[in-house]
Amino acid sequence: MPVQLKLIAAACENLGIGKDGDLPWRLKKEMSYFSKMTSSTKEKHKKNIVIMGRRTWDCIPLKYKPLSNRINFVLSRSNPDLKQFTDTYAFSSLDKALEELECDRFSDKYEEVWVIGGSSIYREALESKNFYRLYLTKIFKDFDCDTFLPPIPDDLKEVSDPAVPSEIQEENGIQYTYKVYER
Repeated sequence: MPVQLKLIAAACENLGIGKDGDLPWRLKKEMSYFSKMTSSTKEKHKKNIVIMGRRTWDCIPLKYKPLSNRINFVLSRSNPDLKQFTDTYAFSSLDKALEELECDRFSDKYEEVWVIGGSSIYREALESKNFYRLYLTKIFKDFDCDTFLPPIPDDLKEVSDPAVPSEIQEENGIQYTYKVYER
């Protein structure tokens, strides 16, 4: 079966997702949702894979590297040295990472594959034949951002997922909701 890519992102009203290598908001419950969605598995001996670009990796504070309970794939043309990190691998492209996932090396080790950013990786994954779903936290406020989620393709439709709360959330005076889209 081909690898299915699940994308997960939080974006404000102008599709902003970041500012100066950080999140422009502080939403602990939303961050917990991200962690739960990307790390929960049905089979205890398996982990999920998170795929991210090099800049996203660089923006993760050292004390949180690698993202725990997940296998971290870092996409970079410069082949970064990641030997000090367990369960962390570098690939030169999304296609190379997908090729690796279709081989036997990881087949019995992972359950789901999540794309967690940044902007160009989201764009490539949305255009990929392996795209499955976009899990989007829509934040009902504008923030000053310098990094943006690509426009959501017109051919995606909203679907429900029992793991995703449907009611509007509020934290620190900011309202947001969770949406799921698939092609």
